[in-house]
Amino acid sequence: MPPLIFRKGLDLKREVEHVLAESYHSELVDTVKSHDYRFVSGRLEVHLAREFGFCYGVDRAVDYAYQARRRFPDRSVVLTGEIIHNPHVNDQLRAQGIRFLSDPGESLDTLTPAEVVILPAFGVPVALLERLSERGCTLVDTTCGSVLNVWKNVTRYAESGLTSVIHGKHWHEETQATASQALKGGGHYLIVLDREGAGLVCDYIRGNGDRETFLSTFAHAASPGFDPDRDLERIGCANQTTMLSTESLEIGEMFRAAIADRYGEAALSTQFRTFDTICSATQDRQDAVVALLAEQRIDVMLVIGGYNSSNTYNLARICAAERPTFHIAEPESLVSAREIRHQPVGEKHEVTAWNWLPDEGPVTIGLTSGASTPDNLVGEVIRRLDELANP
Repeated sequence: MPPLIFRKGLDLKREVEHVLAESYHSELVDTVKSHDYRFVSGRLEVHLAREFGFCYGVDRAVDYAYQARRRFPDRSVVLTGEIIHNPHVNDQLRAQGIRFLSDPGESLDTLTPAEVVILPAFGVPVALLERLSERGCTLVDTTCGSVLNVWKNVTRYAESGLTSVIHGKHWHEETQATASQALKGGGHYLIVLDREGAGLVCDYIRGNGDRETFLSTFAHAASPGFDPDRDLERIGCANQTTMLSTESLEIGEMFRAAIADRYGEAALSTQFRTFDTICSATQDRQDAVVALLAEQRIDVMLVIGGYNSSNTYNLARICAAERPTFHIAEPESLVSAREIRHQPVGEKHEVTAWNWLPDEGPVTIGLTSGASTPDNLVGEVIRRLDELANP
């Protein structure tokens, strides 16, 4: 008998609304929005991007997790891993008694039909879903619709004999799940992280690469048995939904040009396909920070979100190209007016910076947050900035 799967909630939305509001809502953020996304206090002026924070897919995933806890009060509720890339939200779920298979001491092998298992917004690889089904667990699927859209495209590629070239991070849960969909459809995949990686693949398509070097470079980012001489003749481009949209589009054009150079323009209709699969919320947040930086005189940009959040990282990338920028994980990262803990763009570890806030005179700070960051953290950051700028 197939497992019970909930994909459209558990009919308890109203019952958990007050808990979600208490945990993640911010009256201060609502006030800032109502004042043209602007907060002024003493010498401090904060401009909030007009699109920021929780997106629909994240909001839905967290909502479903709380509904699952309420629906099954006497059963063990388990997440396959982080529901989203925000430590505050994940800790709140742990406080609700929800276990994480990614935590020490937990194992999929111990699950029984009595467990309720929540699939995160990123989705899960096909093999993991099959193992959960075999164990008979009740499943609550919170996979984001934008991710499902990418899956449909790579499935079509596989069915048409095209290799899926995915712009993404091969270690990211979403990209791993997307790659598994290509395999399920009988196809191959190759994951490229950035323009540099895409350039290496395009060189190979044009006949300028070394096979052994290629296989070594993409050893952890290609499907089993990947043969670049065979599997790069016909390709379809896709992407992790939270990547930098301009980069994804540029990479698509790079592959279009490489296929045309190797096989001729006429071959594009049969040997190349691409779809813009950046999620609309990711695009809206990227567009909003671009507009904010263009329209306002910003001294310092703060980007709030988990350090392992891809969409938050890309917001920081955009901002850092224009202004002094600090990607912070939480309000407590603002240690003092002199000290700030942050993760620099391009780095993988948190560092401490000094003298980040001007000692005197007017200061204008731009503020945005990733799609997995709740409003209450944004509100706390604004309050902390007020404390530090106006002691």
